[in-house]
Amino acid sequence: MTSLSVGKTRRLQQCATPRGVFSILAIDHRNSLRRSLNPADPAAVPDEALVDLKRAVVAALAPKASAILIDPEYGAAPAIASGALPGATGLIVALERTGYTGDPNARVSELLPGWSPRKIGHLGASGVKLLVYYHPDAPTRLEIEQLIGEVAVYCQGADIPLFLEPLSYSLDPLQPRLPPEEHRRVVVTTARRLTRISGVDVLKAEFPLDVAAVSDEAEWRAACRELTEASQAPWVLLSAGVDFETYLRQVAVAAQAGASGVAVGRAVWKEAVGLPPEERDAFLSTVARERMARVTALCQALAHPWTIPAGASAG
Repeated sequence: MTSLSVGKTRRLQQCATPRGVFSILAIDHRNSLRRSLNPADPAAVPDEALVDLKRAVVAALAPKASAILIDPEYGAAPAIASGALPGATGLIVALERTGYTGDPNARVSELLPGWSPRKIGHLGASGVKLLVYYHPDAPTRLEIEQLIGEVAVYCQGADIPLFLEPLSYSLDPLQPRLPPEEHRRVVVTTARRLTRISGVDVLKAEFPLDVAAVSDEAEWRAACRELTEASQAPWVLLSAGVDFETYLRQVAVAAQAGASGVAVGRAVWKEAVGLPPEERDAFLSTVARERMARVTALCQALAHPWTIPAGASAG
């Protein structure tokens, strides 16, 4: 991990607990959220429905998180203006356009038109998040690495941390998901390559094993240690829509293997999507809030503070 400016250090502190671990609530979903709200016709979902759901999730769960991760299109400004986001909770804002362009087996990520790290900083944000689709053997890999490097430079200029989220995908058009035996290599290699890019401050990583195919937690732990050793930046575990109890097991293993916390979304709040407003708010204020509190407590107990180097091998 490269040395940080005072401004970046202060903003990372705002995203973490006093112990220096991240328990980030993720609600930056856009197209996927439209599909969840109306699987038959996502385009028919009005923008107001996204705004209302995001505001409700933030109001219920942000007090139990160290920071929220949200989009600038439907989430950030309403969460701030309505008072749903507490002043003491960090704010990380997505910079990428939802989805991807190009071939499904050679994906290209794009930035949101009209947005930049500096503009996100003007919202009062503590961090910028960039999601990219990445496979270390893809023909678009150099293009993606160049995009990350450019965004990292912009973040340096704005003195705001960059949270990088690389999502893996299959290069085989006949196999939409990565085979279990390839998943670990791709996630670990991706961490090794992309955290070498100067200015990547926190890695938002997938769990490095397909837990449906590998049930042995000792193997989970070995894969997470490998990820810790590969990453030159602190890393946090995303939830990728797994069920909550499975995610808790993943968090415990990852934290003990060197992860600095989590960025959790659907594993905590997905059942609220599509419920009538009163039922939705009741679920968020009870079940989902308790889940977020449990995740934060687990991170507090086990996760590795971001201020202390945990791995970074030379390989």
